Amino acid sequence: MDVQPTPRSRENSPRVPAGKGLTAKTAVRNQPSPPREDLQTLVAKRAYELYAERGYRHGYALEDWLEAEREILSRASPV
Repeated sequence: MDVQPTPRSRENSPRVPAGKGLTAKTAVRNQPSPPREDLQTLVAKRAYELYAERGYRHGYALEDWLEAEREILSRASPV
């Protein structure tokens, strides 16, 4: 017996009450977050910039990474 799935119609999709559409604020919150690889790349680049700004002094890798994460994540998800 071959069962075919029924196509999803508009009637089956969630409905938004009138006047309750997306606002700019909810649209930003509903944007997908960047893929993990992209996030790690951005953080790594910013951490290296912090390292360079410090004059390439060793011993601050963790601090640079955490600061870079804070900066990138605060830009990616405004409150």
